[in-house]
Amino acid sequence: MIETNQAVMNTDLALANKRQGKVRDIYDLTLADGTDALLIIASDRISAFDVVMSNGVPGKGAVLTQISKFWFDHFADTVNHHLISTDPADIPGITDDQCAQLEGRIMIGRKAKVVPIECIVRGYLTGSGFKDYKRTGAVCGIKLPEGMVNSDKIENPIFTPSTKAETGHDENISFEQACEVVGEPMMNRLRDLSISIYSQARDYAAERGIIIADTKFEFGIPLDATDGEPILIDEVLTPDSSRFWPADEYESGREQNSLDKQYVRNYLQELVDSGQWDKTPPGPTLPDDVIQNTLAKYKDACRRLTDGD
Repeated sequence: MIETNQAVMNTDLALANKRQGKVRDIYDLTLADGTDALLIIASDRISAFDVVMSNGVPGKGAVLTQISKFWFDHFADTVNHHLISTDPADIPGITDDQCAQLEGRIMIGRKAKVVPIECIVRGYLTGSGFKDYKRTGAVCGIKLPEGMVNSDKIENPIFTPSTKAETGHDENISFEQACEVVGEPMMNRLRDLSISIYSQARDYAAERGIIIADTKFEFGIPLDATDGEPILIDEVLTPDSSRFWPADEYESGREQNSLDKQYVRNYLQELVDSGQWDKTPPGPTLPDDVIQNTLAKYKDACRRLTDGD
């Protein structure tokens, strides 16, 4: 059952070292057993074009958390990851009211040093990749066959890293440039892990009527690790980090209907094209119908993937 608590969230907790990202709030934790961990709270804020909108999508954080937890559990036997718990009762030092507000929208994870590379895997030619292909015949320097059209399937998924910007826009870079940042052995490992996880998820989702066109992963090195092996961190394979297309509506050569925040991007692009917004903060206020339709798409993706109600 998908719970979407629409109460106003107060994530100002009496916990250590609060950091606020675009859509998540993060604190340091020491768990009851002495483990140093991170508390990651999925807010209802929504961002597009690297800008946070003036209003959020009530319930979005809970849906994304449910999807991420599903995938972490799904890959538990094959992929090392950061997730320890999603139970607010495991957070020391918060009130019962705060625990109730956080229900369904938190992840407690292992502390890790974040690898400063976004690991993007593309299985279909769309978005910025299609624009790049039209200009150069390649995506991030990876040559693709001639004559491909918008939303065509890429037979062998490609790995296209980007920088992980603290502020502003991430930037697509070549594999060789990524190697200069974190080293070739690490990039080889991240590429192989990313393509493997994507390929398994793509096949699973296809059985449930969803095409995962592309996605991005983040990895980190646990602070208590002795082998330097990266683990999967942050959210994973959600509508905020992936493009989900309904398989029964797919047709190459055009933009696709989606079960992700592309719906928000399309609305915002209309504002940009009409001169009402220039992709700089503050983000515009989303109208009620955009909020409701976006949440409906997120819930639909969650139901299909998790076999929920």
